[in-house]
Amino acid sequence: MAHIATILLLGSGELGREFVISAKRLGARVIACDSYDNAPAMQLADAREVFSMLDGEALRAAVEKHEPDLIVPEIEAIRTEVLADLENEGHNIVPSARATQLTMNRDAIRDLASGELGLTTSKYRYAESFAEVQAAIEHVGLPCVIKPVMSSSGKGQSKVDSESELEAAWDYAVANMRGDRARVIVEQFIDFDYEITLLTVRHADGISFCPPIGHRQERGDYQESWQPAAMSDPTLAKAQDMATKVVLALEGGGRGWGLFGVEFFVRGEEVIFSELSPRPHDTGMVTLTSQELSEFDLHARAVLGLPILGDEVAAPSASAVILADRDSENFGFEGLSDALEIGPEIDVRIFGKPSTRPFRRMGVALAYAEDTDEARDLAKRAADAVRIAYRD
Repeated sequence: MAHIATILLLGSGELGREFVISAKRLGARVIACDSYDNAPAMQLADAREVFSMLDGEALRAAVEKHEPDLIVPEIEAIRTEVLADLENEGHNIVPSARATQLTMNRDAIRDLASGELGLTTSKYRYAESFAEVQAAIEHVGLPCVIKPVMSSSGKGQSKVDSESELEAAWDYAVANMRGDRARVIVEQFIDFDYEITLLTVRHADGISFCPPIGHRQERGDYQESWQPAAMSDPTLAKAQDMATKVVLALEGGGRGWGLFGVEFFVRGEEVIFSELSPRPHDTGMVTLTSQELSEFDLHARAVLGLPILGDEVAAPSASAVILADRDSENFGFEGLSDALEIGPEIDVRIFGKPSTRPFRRMGVALAYAEDTDEARDLAKRAADAVRIAYRD
């Protein structure tokens, strides 16, 4: 069977699962890779490979075995120097090896945004020991936020209000870091009015945007999101300009095509760059119901070089996560009928993860309504109706 392209997907969680669906609808062949078997995206892909993305030899072996047209990272912890070598050898890394190298590490992307591009960021310092954490406080002040330079889904992140909390925050960050660097970023806590994710699409014809997504976090991890987030036109224009600058700076030796989740804090009319992910963003799962083309559809079209015709529009919509609260490999779900009976505007996505752990996202409830406040209420009601039934 002929395929439009062969894609090697590095990381196979829930975001990768939705990307596989979008890519296969366009005729791509997808090989899903992750460190554990039966990961969500593997269940829908054409083939799978199980290995640690930090194992450079295994990564290269997978590339040589499948000869992909596109190598698409979906997680942070990857042996990025191998991706750089592969790009130099002619492989297409999505969006580029430079993007994966810089954004897999909070220190590198922060230095690019603040130092090279002059974007507004919070005050920050790096630390590789508890003594350096204490010294960093002299610059950034309290309260502050401490988090690993490499992690995912908010793991290892703490807000610190007093010096007595510093050591516990340092220990928590180190225990939850990904990769092999015991390094954290200590940054000023921004008393923002709200925070947004601006989904920015770099494609063959230029740059397009999705309407801004508002979101709420707990433990550094997203709990709910809604779209469109209310912003003034001048404030949105500032965010779009900053997103354009940083996305273009990440192209390096690659094409740079793909979808980027660019996060900002907003305080009054001030826009402050926070972080960037060079792939679909967890808060962007709301686009599965809010937009004609979801973030996953847009990512697939962009990386495959297919047309994207201007900016997206969004109907008022929201998402709310369904969380586990314990470790288990023997479980099911209850209450799905209760959630869907709330109304035709409700949808639920179960991710298909083979095991649970405390606070692990196992699914998401989606809703649309006349306004985002109503959509948030509906999504939360639907998420609360779905229960994990543990059978241990």
